[in-house]
Amino acid sequence: MGDLSRFLKKNKKTKENLRLAATTTLTDEKGKPLTWEVRPLTTKEDNALREECTVDVQVTGKPGMFRPKFNANRYLARMAAACVVYPNLNDKELQDSYGVMGAEQLIQEMIDDPGEYNLFMNRLQEYNGFDQSFQEKVDEAKN
Repeated sequence: MGDLSRFLKKNKKTKENLRLAATTTLTDEKGKPLTWEVRPLTTKEDNALREECTVDVQVTGKPGMFRPKFNANRYLARMAAACVVYPNLNDKELQDSYGVMGAEQLIQEMIDDPGEYNLFMNRLQEYNGFDQSFQEKVDEAKN
């Protein structure tokens, strides 16, 4: 068949953390937007987040029958909270300064412009590979 050694974990490439400006409302002393650092999710983390954000709801008119309902907004907020490395969204002082408890609430307060929030979520999804088909990734790897 072939040499399986290329499939060993030691040969697996790791994805670098991404640095980006998440909002224009948080700036340094020169007025330049602050840089945030995000890391990629693992498949296990993504599966756990999806499970946390899915609930069974009863089918109308069918007692005892349920269907899964996925809360996309909750998933995106939890994905962002899991991906952001810097700033530390779990920092008590940072949460207290915005009057919130929890990383998910904090990120929504820090990026409170809906357009910027959606752009940030789109960039996180792209970074985590949700923007390309598998074939596009294969073609990109060939080049």
